Amino acid sequence: MAKVEFRHVVKRFGDVEVIPDLSLTIEDGEFVALLGPSGCGKSTSLFMLAGIYLPSGGELLFDGCIVNEVEAKDRNVGIVFQSYALYPHMTVRDNVLFPLRFKRMPREEVLGRVIRAANLVQVEELLDRRPSELSGGQQQRVALARALVKEPQLLLLDEPLSNLDATLRLTMRTEIKSLQKKLGVTTVLVTHDQIEATTMADRIICMRAGRIEQIGTPDDLYRRPESLFIASFIGSPPINTISGEARDGVMCAGAVGFPFEGAPGAVTVGLRPELLRFTGSGLSGRIAQMEPMGREILYVVDTDLGYLRVLEHGSVAAHAVGEPVSIGFSPDDSLVFDTASERLITTARVGPPA
Repeated sequence: MAKVEFRHVVKRFGDVEVIPDLSLTIEDGEFVALLGPSGCGKSTSLFMLAGIYLPSGGELLFDGCIVNEVEAKDRNVGIVFQSYALYPHMTVRDNVLFPLRFKRMPREEVLGRVIRAANLVQVEELLDRRPSELSGGQQQRVALARALVKEPQLLLLDEPLSNLDATLRLTMRTEIKSLQKKLGVTTVLVTHDQIEATTMADRIICMRAGRIEQIGTPDDLYRRPESLFIASFIGSPPINTISGEARDGVMCAGAVGFPFEGAPGAVTVGLRPELLRFTGSGLSGRIAQMEPMGREILYVVDTDLGYLRVLEHGSVAAHAVGEPVSIGFSPDDSLVFDTASERLITTARVGPPA
């Protein structure tokens, strides 16, 4: 397997600099996710690993060896594309075999690898079919088998689940993660779906405008986001944000005052919907909307600070639209960011109004 390093890697397309300066180490056998919105540079980074794009500057290393000029076919990298890119005129067997076509290997070994790869992803019964005869989930498995048949040192997954329905995505998330642990292959997943990243990856590299915004475990990014961007991007339903001015132990947001611990200045407070609760006192509001979500109810509350989302466990709604409520939270659950820099102020806390 491979240890992968980006050393001050730059990527330009003409005059447009997509990746200004990327330095990153992915350990041997690690499963990482490149997460971020469209245009953040995550797919460009993956395509440089695959050899599809060449870096415009810096060094890309596999196990300490620079591979900037190494052709894609010589990198021993398996890749699964979002579209699966199966050849429609070929059988599943020939699609899986395709990466081995130019390798000098005995026919028996080639066919043996195809069978092993097919067994790993449970498509051994489909080898004589063509892609048009397969479901989306089956095509995804075939694409995965094709990537694994080379026994790659690095597995690259480019939005591999985006074309599947919700139930199948859940199943395949579990299966791909289990398969990666079984094989121990270094794996890089590119996704804009934070649920995919947090449920599958050991570590998440969250990107923004071609730069790394934060690296950490899923728990790190959820509980200790280093910026307002990370706090807003990680978590579902999304975090509530309140803008205000802190001074003299109080944060003022409109006509509402919150007890505040921290230096004075403009701050933005992040409050996750699942950490808010309805209480006898606190921030007053009225239920504006109610969204049943199966085992949870999402309430949208109209307050003097605008709409706030509150997530409660339970399948039966405890509150009705139009009902007056008060919202409370623990100061320990508040995330306070400097408004100008959007960086987390680790020493600051905000409590609910009395």
